[in-house]
Amino acid sequence: MNVEWHAAWRAALDAMEADVARIERLARGAQEDDEQEPWTPPAGLGPLPPELKARAEELLARQQAATHDVAVALGHNRRHAAFAARVESGDPGAPRPGYIDHAA
Repeated sequence: MNVEWHAAWRAALDAMEADVARIERLARGAQEDDEQEPWTPPAGLGPLPPELKARAEELLARQQAATHDVAVALGHNRRHAAFAARVESGDPGAPRPGYIDHAA
């Protein structure tokens, strides 16, 4: 067993997991201030060690679910933006509704 090979794969999966967790938070509507580079697969790792297959499969499933959640959230955002655009568009000279307090 090559310890460096396993360590390199564990580090790659750790980085991937951090990226998936960030995407999951964003899909739930969290605001992230830091600009983080998206995960990219490291070059030259070779094949995945069999002992890490279950973890890699779990990460893949989470990544696919997060991708779906982001697509759904983007769809909601598009619909809200389209609605807002319809509400805001129209005759610019037309009177706009307003609230006036006559109680005073």
